[in-house]
Amino acid sequence: MVSFESDYIAGAHPAILKRLAETNLEPLSGYGADKYCESAKNKIKAAIGLEMADVEFLVGGTQTNAVIISTMLADYEGVIAATTGHVSTHESGAIEYTGHEVLEVPQENGKIKAEVLSQYLSDFYAIDNYEHMTIPGMVYISHPTEYGTLYSKEELTAIAEICHQYQLPLFLDGARLGYGLMSKDTDVTLADLARLCDVFYIGGTKVGALCGEAVVFTKGNKPKHFLTSVKRRGALLAKGRLLGIQFDTLFTDDLYFEIGRHAIDMAQKMKELFLAHGLKLFIDSPTNQQFVILEKKQLERLREKVVFSFWENLDDSHTVVRFATSWSTTEEDLKALEAALNSSLTA
Repeated sequence: MVSFESDYIAGAHPAILKRLAETNLEPLSGYGADKYCESAKNKIKAAIGLEMADVEFLVGGTQTNAVIISTMLADYEGVIAATTGHVSTHESGAIEYTGHEVLEVPQENGKIKAEVLSQYLSDFYAIDNYEHMTIPGMVYISHPTEYGTLYSKEELTAIAEICHQYQLPLFLDGARLGYGLMSKDTDVTLADLARLCDVFYIGGTKVGALCGEAVVFTKGNKPKHFLTSVKRRGALLAKGRLLGIQFDTLFTDDLYFEIGRHAIDMAQKMKELFLAHGLKLFIDSPTNQQFVILEKKQLERLREKVVFSFWENLDDSHTVVRFATSWSTTEEDLKALEAALNSSLTA
């Protein structure tokens, strides 16, 4: 069956596998102290336009969120996130396991609104005994969000200004950042993120790599003895070359951006297929994740021919499901989807 279950159902982009094979027998130092990690860091700094940034590599998104949040917060602090944020819903309690509370605020289309954040912080510090509560120590957002939506530059600027007012670092989860940057509906660039965020990461696992995320500290704010803290959390990869070679390849000849652009083009064609078959979108996502409303019988018939993800129950008779595109999505995949829709929706 054709699969649109997620954007990491395939292994790695062929260019990455080729480079890994070419460098396989080179003896290199471990733990990220190799020439490919150094080269990748320099290319990322050039791409974001910030030579003084600190770049570090970690293996996966959950690991990265837990490491960044736990190393940047004091032991009495928590992280503010949307109720639909990844750290709130899909991290299996990883953040809480580090001893830090996730402080949820209402969301709109997966996003935190600046006015909501401002009101939350104002209300918190208006409480006489707030010192008996978990102190807000960071703001977490993701771009794209869990619903494939995007922050505008204006929205990010407003959130960053509030964070600065309350001296809170702004942490942006970029697990799917490549698809956000290449969306036709965005006005946000890597340089904007470097300017507005205190820390963000460039996702590789979901954007063509076997695994890996590139964390960027933008304000000279990398936690002291960061490598030691990463190792203490069991998150230090001995063969750091694996991450360096992959990101060095992704940031050569704009491969990272080409992967993002391809997935966006495939997602747009997919969206047109859904609309042409009379299906309703749960949310109009401008990125590689598309959320569709299916009747229960439609879902059962389509599931026999296509793999996709359950998202949430809309009501007693309708379900929201997610389809995702990636570097490996082909025109043939979309033709198979169209044939499945033809047979499943008319049966």
